[in-house]
Amino acid sequence: MTNSDIMLALKEVIDPEMGISIVDLGLVYRADWTAEGIVVDMTTTAPSCPFGEVMACAAKAALRRQFAETPSIRVRLLWDPPWSPERMTEEGRFALGWVPGEPFSDTRH
Repeated sequence: MTNSDIMLALKEVIDPEMGISIVDLGLVYRADWTAEGIVVDMTTTAPSCPFGEVMACAAKAALRRQFAETPSIRVRLLWDPPWSPERMTEEGRFALGWVPGEPFSDTRH
């Protein structure tokens, strides 16, 4: 099992406000297998997001479903460094209407 397997399992966790996976939004800062189990560090799009704990619990549940034999799964919410849209995947940007390859600083009205 690899860190990519962890990220694949986390893709099923959807940010309730954005309707996009936490992976595609770039909310996952770390997803590692350790000697003790799985460790995930994640954030929200804003520290005041009311769904932070909900998404963290959903991430832990998704990992537990996929990796039931893992002895420990820790999901931590962090706000440093702050999230920015540049962390999003191309898939996440496309879901929000950005055209692939366009600069992210493009401001359309």
